[in-house]
Order: sequence, then C-alpha cells, then structure tokens
Amino acid sequence: MMVKFGKKIVKFRVPILILSILLLIPSALGYLHTRINYDVLTYLPDNIETMKGQDILVNDFGTGAFSMFIVDGMEDKDVSKLKEKIEKVDHVKEVIWYDSIADISMPKSMLPTKVYDAFNSETGTMMAIFFDEGTSSDGTMEAISEIRSLAGEQCFLSGMSAVVTDTKELAEKETPLYVLIAVVLAMIVLGLTMESFFVPILFMLSIGIAIVYNLGSNYFMGEISYITKALAAVLQLGVTLDYSIFLMHSYEEQQIRYDGDKHRAMAHAISQTFSSVIGSSVTTIAGFIALCFMSFTLGLDIGVVMVKGVILGVLACVTILPSMILCCDKIIEKTKHKPFLPDIGRISDKVTKRYLIYVALFVVLLFPAIYGNNHTGVYYNLDETLPKDLPSIIANEKLKEDYDMNTTHMILVDSSTDSADVGKMLNEMDKVDGIKWALGLDSLIGPSVPASMIPDSVTRSLKNDKYQLVLANSEYKVATDELNDQIKELNTILHKYDEGGMLIGEGPLTADLIDITDKDFKTVSAVSIGIIFVIIMLLFKSISLPIILVGVIEFAIFVNMGIPYYMGTKLPFVASIVIGTIQLGSTVDYAILMTTRYKRERNHGANKYDSITTAHRVSAQSIMVSALSFFAATIGVGLYSNIDMISSLCILMARGALISMVVVIFVLPSMFMIFDKVIVKTSKG
Repeated sequence: MMVKFGKKIVKFRVPILILSILLLIPSALGYLHTRINYDVLTYLPDNIETMKGQDILVNDFGTGAFSMFIVDGMEDKDVSKLKEKIEKVDHVKEVIWYDSIADISMPKSMLPTKVYDAFNSETGTMMAIFFDEGTSSDGTMEAISEIRSLAGEQCFLSGMSAVVTDTKELAEKETPLYVLIAVVLAMIVLGLTMESFFVPILFMLSIGIAIVYNLGSNYFMGEISYITKALAAVLQLGVTLDYSIFLMHSYEEQQIRYDGDKHRAMAHAISQTFSSVIGSSVTTIAGFIALCFMSFTLGLDIGVVMVKGVILGVLACVTILPSMILCCDKIIEKTKHKPFLPDIGRISDKVTKRYLIYVALFVVLLFPAIYGNNHTGVYYNLDETLPKDLPSIIANEKLKEDYDMNTTHMILVDSSTDSADVGKMLNEMDKVDGIKWALGLDSLIGPSVPASMIPDSVTRSLKNDKYQLVLANSEYKVATDELNDQIKELNTILHKYDEGGMLIGEGPLTADLIDITDKDFKTVSAVSIGIIFVIIMLLFKSISLPIILVGVIEFAIFVNMGIPYYMGTKLPFVASIVIGTIQLGSTVDYAILMTTRYKRERNHGANKYDSITTAHRVSAQSIMVSALSFFAATIGVGLYSNIDMISSLCILMARGALISMVVVIFVLPSMFMIFDKVIVKTSKG
C-alpha cells in the first residue's frame, strides 16, 4: 500500500515541486496577515474576576490600558502644553494631571495634600494617561509610540502597555534572525554528519517550505502569541529534522538493495520512512497536545501551532523532500564525502559489559536531580524577561525610585456606594502595608476644591452610573509574596464596603497567573506522561517497557530542570511548564528507536547481551545525529535572544536534547540488562 504511494510520489516528482512552490504564495500572505499578541496576560481564562474586571473597564469606562507618564524638570506651562498634545493622540482617552482639576495659576498648595504628593516628586511631576483600548491592542501600542515621539528625553512612559510595545519592537527585530541562526548551525551539524554537503541544503528547503505553510496557516487562528511565533520555526526545524535524516538513510540502504535503481529505491524508502516516522511523530504530537490542556491558553496557542508543524513536517518529508532528492541527484553525487562523526558503535560492547557503572551513576544522580527539579526558582514578572535598557523598563524603575510606585491597582466600586463609606474604605486601604495611596473621585475634592470645580471629563473617567474607579498604588513588585498578600487584604476591605467590588490590574492578574499556571503544570505533566505511556504500551505491546522508557526520559528532564537550581538561575514561568512536555515528546523517540531494535533481536532468539549490544550499535549513531541537530537548531537562539522567555526555553531544549541523548545511550541499555527478564515476561511476542 505505502510502496504504491511511494511510486506515485516518484512518478509525479516535478508537479509536486511546482505545486509546493506555488503554495508558498498563499502561505506568505497568511503569515503577513496574522496578528501577533505581545501580552501574555491576555491568555488567562475569561471567566476569572480580574479578566471580567478588565472587560468592564473597556466596555463601561472605555478605558483599557493606562500608563503613568513622568515629566522631569519642565515648567508647569510646558507640561500643560505637552498634556494637550498627548490628549490629541489617537486612542488616548483622557490625561489626568493637576490642571485637570484646577487652573495652573492656582497655587499647588491649595490641592489636597494626598493628591499633591501622589503626582509630584522632587524632580518633576507625573500624569496618568488612560487609553480607550486594551493593554496590548494595536491602537494602544501605536499611541505609546506616538507619545514617545512627542515627549523629550526627560519624559518617561511606564506601565504594562509600554512594556508590551517594547516587547513587540524587540521581538520583531530579533525573530527573523532566530531562523537564520538555527538554519546555519543545523547545516553545519548536518554537513559533518551526512554523506553529502548538498543534502543539508535540500533538508533546509523542504523543512523551510513546511515551516512557511505552518506559519501561513496560523492566519485561521486569528492571532498567535509572540512566543509561539518566535519558537515555531526553530522548534519545527529541531523536531522534524529527524524525519529527513531517516528518509536519506533509508534511501541509501534501498539503493544497495535495488542495485542502483534510484526510483525504485526511493519508492521503498518513502514507504519505510512513512511507517517509522508516523511512530516517532505520534509521541511528539502527543507532547504538544498535552499543552492544549492548559487553562492558561498560551499552551493551546503553542500546542496547536506545533501539532500543525509536525504534521506538515511529516508530509513534506515524504512528498517534497524525495522529489527534491531525485531532481538533484547529480549534485548530491558530486558533493559526497565521508561523515566526520566518530563511529560510536565501537563502544557498544563496553556499555553492555559495564552496565552496573551506569546504573550506579543513575541512582547517585537521581536524588539531586529530583531535588533540583523541585526547587528551581520560577519568576512570573513579565518585565523581568526583557533587557534592562528598554525605555519602559527604565520608566518603571524611575517610578519606583521617584514615586515609590511599583504596581498600580484599579478598584471598581459600585457607584451607589455612599461617599462617606468610600472615604472610610480609602482610609483603611491607605493603612495596608505597602500601599502608598488610594485615590478616588472623592479624594480630589478637598476643602479648597468643591465638586463643581472638577471638569466633567475627569468625573466621567472616574465614575459612571454603574461603577466608580479607585486607584491604589503599591510599593511592592508584581508577582512577589508581599504583593499577593496585599491583594488579599485589599480584597477583604473592598468586599466589606461593596460585595461586588473588583480589584484589577497587572498585580491581581499576575496573582491569578501564578495560581492557574501552578495547576496547569501538574495537568500538563500528567497528560503528557499518560498519553506517551499509552502510545509506547500499544507500540511494544508491553507493560514494563513504557515504565522504563518514560522513566528514563523523565530522569533526563529532572537533570535538565535541576541544573538552574544548582546554578542559581530563575526560569520564566512559561519555560518551566512547557519544557518537560516538549523534551518528553521530542526525545522519547531516541529511546523508542533503540527499544524497537532490542525487541526485534530478542524476538529472533538472540540472547540478552547480544540483543542489547546490537540494538545499541545500530541506533546510537542515529540518536547522536538527531540530538546534535536538535541541539544546533535551538542553542544559537538561546544564546542570542534578549528576551529571556525565548532564550531560556531554547537553552533548556538544547540542553535537554543532549541530556536525553546521553541518558538513552548509556542508561537505557543498562536498564535493559537489569530488567530483561521482567520485560520478556510482561511483553507480548
């Protein structure tokens, strides 16, 4: 059946290539028209209170995002002019400064002290800018860029939207280079390990076409996250390279078998590749499907894009790549050379003979690895993933230094709540540890500023018929224990005066993020181990083999995730959730490859020692090439990227591939030596 398919591919190789090139046009258009989301917090579930509160802000107040804007060393009348200019920027809804309440000519000392202190420091003054769209919407990001062009060097724009805008600029600058770095490094590894210098170019072209198809088809998802966009190409390259290598090896074997009849050899190579690649891609796909079970939907975003990527990669490998190889046959023959990789098969005897050494090493390393894995620090603060010299990060630092402001909470209170009660509530909030001030519409009205003096536009920004908005300012940093305790305390006070009141903003959102991703981590691990366990069980018709294989790769994951703990580095939260699943899904193939051969030898009646040695000798080389090319595809991006979320993920993947390789080459055969009797008894056939 599959040989027929192979023969069809060989026969129609030229039309296949022409079609594959034509399909690049709609894919490129799709890629260019896919919106990229730069705000990770938007992936929180819609049904939590903080997300509902964000919607109320946009729908009822017409306020999505807001930023604090610091102006240093500028005279009041110039500040006022700048404020007027900013108000004219598209998507800026309202700018509140002290001239919103009173004329500049009125001495500042007449303002309520609390308001005065909140908006002024020794070096300058600050205004609050409200936008009419969400934190990461295109309109808000355009407005941020425009405000920056209006303001001089002594002005600083802070807040989540500014951070998102900087992330966008940095990611857009870096992402094209990621692919370039990955391709160059992977080509070097393939050039050394394959038998022709030209074949790696064909690999890159066929995988490249599959990557463009994948990125183009994201158009139907509406939008993807910048993390997905940055990782998709590199990950797809790393994960699907194996399939191409496999096809080439198979084709070389079949040429010997069919005495140089290349078309026949390729048809059989396609059929062979297809059946074995289906097996290895299923586990990889299973790993990515596990990510879709996260309630933090960034997992779904990465999962769906990568599942498409693997499927397209498999299809390209049995259709586009064979057509290319046959069409470029003469060039491949001209560029042949001996592979430069040492023959690792020579050590197979030694691995099997000295298996107790590797088992001892495994046992010794197991506990420190588990301990490190369980104690690796994770951070949730999104601006920590960015370089310190970005304008938004500098502005946030300045807010902290000059105004003691780290985080601003927005509080929605029912507008029918009595003024006196709101006043009492604000006073109680002021006393909470780390709260610098809590201000509402009533705070602006002091003995010298009657309510009638406050312009309607300001009143409308802070109060409507359903809700009134209160701002509370915290000295604590987002995602710290202090801030999360403070949020609980503020919520208690708020619900005492208004049961339906809501506390929203970056702080409460991040607190939810911590709770949700903590649960997600457990879900994803359980689902990925479960699916892959079942796949291996069905593949080998055995109860003991899935335990051994998953156990061995999980050990490699613990070592990989434990290293940051002993090196004293913290990981961004996304990395800690996704890496285990990706490493399990994409490197368990190494173990499956060796196990398949071991089982075949055992079934043919070879004894334990010979079966394991043969399995090792035959598969160790392929495992090395596969792990090294995965390493090459990811390590460059890990070292180059300035966005920690992307660089730490790539470094973890690169290191994970090498660790899995070492564990499969040394520990897995030793496990077979020990558990051979158990395996024979608990496996069918």
